[in-house]
Amino acid sequence: MTVGGFFGDEGKGKIIAYLAKKDNPAIAVRGGVGPNAGHTFAFEGKEYKVRMLPSAALNPTTRLLVGAGVLVNPQVLLSEVAMFKAEDRTYVDAQCGIIEQAHIDRDRAEDHLKGKIGTTGTGTGPANADRALRTLKMAKDVPELSLYIEDVSNSVNYALESGEKVLVEGTQGTYLSLFHGGYPYVTSKDVTASGICSDVGIGPKRVDDVLVVFKAYVTRVGGGPLDNELSEEEAKKRGWLEFGSVTGRQRRAAPFDFALAKKSIRLNSATQLAVTKLDIMFPSCARVRQYEKLPADARKYIEDIEGELGVPVTMIGTGPELDDVVDRRKTT
Repeated sequence: MTVGGFFGDEGKGKIIAYLAKKDNPAIAVRGGVGPNAGHTFAFEGKEYKVRMLPSAALNPTTRLLVGAGVLVNPQVLLSEVAMFKAEDRTYVDAQCGIIEQAHIDRDRAEDHLKGKIGTTGTGTGPANADRALRTLKMAKDVPELSLYIEDVSNSVNYALESGEKVLVEGTQGTYLSLFHGGYPYVTSKDVTASGICSDVGIGPKRVDDVLVVFKAYVTRVGGGPLDNELSEEEAKKRGWLEFGSVTGRQRRAAPFDFALAKKSIRLNSATQLAVTKLDIMFPSCARVRQYEKLPADARKYIEDIEGELGVPVTMIGTGPELDDVVDRRKTT
């Protein structure tokens, strides 16, 4: 299972896309909130963004599943299915909630959500509110999704019982969790590893490894506190000025936060860590794919993270391409 350790935007999409190519899982299943989370990855010079499908979409043999806890915008989903020619390997749980235009309109019109909280305006908050009220339409009630309906929990558990590889993808980040984040500047449900298990319908003892993804620095979109936040000028100077993949909004930036990272590791029972965008911190390590070839200052940065957090950094992102990864899983 792969989840975000900070406020989202950690580079989970790239790591998951890499794992899907490298490990060739039978199933990739997405948990999380819905199309308010965009995952970005690049392969052979082309950039891809997914908001509904798992980031394993480039692997043509991996079945792409969306868990029951995820909200589905049918138009976004079907557009992505067509983009990746994944019609014969995409499945949505019958009990996924459906985002309708009325939810999007409410999300964008409400001053509290769009103005104060800074939501993405994709309708997920109002849709989850309706789900709690038990008035939300389910995927099984939408004709255009009829060919894609499946019992995702059953499929995932059967694959695990058969010894197949399953890649579980979380969205957002630990500190956007409705329960464990900086309320009210959070998303509309829990997105820690425990919440993602529930979304896809597996028990916690089914999970072999929890890979928590951190960026080499911290960013967040929308309102809420951000300790040691840099000015826009300083973030631009350091090359940390980024923009959200769903909204295009500028991300706020701060240095790596060890206190947040430690709590995130506890909340998610992390067994491994990934650190992405090391090449932004240390440009001389751009596109390096072997740990021994990283410059000494970059290696020290990783070793300091491992020493402080007590969990091995098994994957390091060193560039935008899917394969720009230092994979240390066999040596840790």
